[in-house]
Amino acid sequence: MIKVNEDYLKLPGSYLFSTIARKVAAFADANPDKKIIRLGIGDVTQPLCPTVIKALHSAVDEMASADTFKGYAPDLGYEFLRKTIVEKAFAPLGAEVYADEVFVSDGAKSDSGNIQEIFARDVKIAVCDPVYPVYVDTNVMAGRTGSYDAATGLWSDVCYMPCTAENGYAPEIPGEDGVLCASGEKVVPDVIYLCFPNNPTGATITKPELQKWVDYANKVNAVIIYDAAYEAYISEADVPHSIYECEGARTCAIEIRSFSKNAGFTGTRLGYTIIPKDIKDAEGNTLHSLWARRHGTKFNGAPYIIQKAGEAVFSEEGQRETNEQIAYYMKNAKYILEGLKAAGYTVSGGVNAPYIWLKTPDNMTSWEFFDFLLEKANVVGTPGSGFGPSGEGHFRLTAFGSYENTVEAIDRIKKL
Repeated sequence: MIKVNEDYLKLPGSYLFSTIARKVAAFADANPDKKIIRLGIGDVTQPLCPTVIKALHSAVDEMASADTFKGYAPDLGYEFLRKTIVEKAFAPLGAEVYADEVFVSDGAKSDSGNIQEIFARDVKIAVCDPVYPVYVDTNVMAGRTGSYDAATGLWSDVCYMPCTAENGYAPEIPGEDGVLCASGEKVVPDVIYLCFPNNPTGATITKPELQKWVDYANKVNAVIIYDAAYEAYISEADVPHSIYECEGARTCAIEIRSFSKNAGFTGTRLGYTIIPKDIKDAEGNTLHSLWARRHGTKFNGAPYIIQKAGEAVFSEEGQRETNEQIAYYMKNAKYILEGLKAAGYTVSGGVNAPYIWLKTPDNMTSWEFFDFLLEKANVVGTPGSGFGPSGEGHFRLTAFGSYENTVEAIDRIKKL
């Protein structure tokens, strides 16, 4: 009889956004006359910018000639894209990153889920709470999270770092004795997940605060997995775009980036991960070489035409056009933020990120408010409890809809 991986069986229910999709589909079937406005999933709605479309067409035309046809991509990605990333995304920040430390992939979600494979089964992980579900779920699949408590939503061997209104939705630096795990044990974490600007709260931290995390990781020999998927939305000068702006980050930090939200590649798929060659385990093994082995074995490379489109994003015209799209979404974010405040909601985010985080009214649970909003306003958002225990009593709205739909959705909510 076939046996399955029992760690997968530990996962409760289904993936958060799959559950939302089913609930919305059921409501739509029962209410075909209702116009549902979706501000839940973080999917872009604006088309790819003209410069990217032009690059895609040009790359497709190359495939029609035997002289310029491209097959499998190089393991790390094409050099033209990796060099462009270093020159355009990191050099202006004064960040020390090299082209052969850039691993091109099909998106940040895949990398943030797969990166845990290079670590030992018994490493201790620390995550912000609330947290992007992929970080925890993929560690559950790897068998390193212990048992699940359905009443609290906690995994016994995961170290949750609460991010609440009291601490500005940013985790506090652990003490000398480490981080409190759900089991009640305090441990020094081996792998620390940080995401700034944050999904789901939209929170950020300053460079001095991020430097403290780098110093801590180097002190305890931990690795920071830094999700910078939303760095293009940063508008405030004191918020770092990359962890490599911090001194010492090359010996402790892996950074993950995406083209999905900064350039609308959610349907074309492109991202990359930076792993400096300076990060080593106790035996001197480099994480760079381990990820290179994994990347070459399990991934055949992002398509040439998509990597050419990614290169075009960094052109002068590409930057101008994608920045216009980002401004469009942040106009939506401002409308949501100000509209909800005017309606009496307690809200945050929406300044350096396309997410708005609000406290549910009248002591509703996150899912109660989801149902209330769907039924009464026909608006879809994301229950905060889906992001972890500290997300209970909160709700996430995204700014990725059209401006017209965003205005209509918030106006509906204000009338409740």
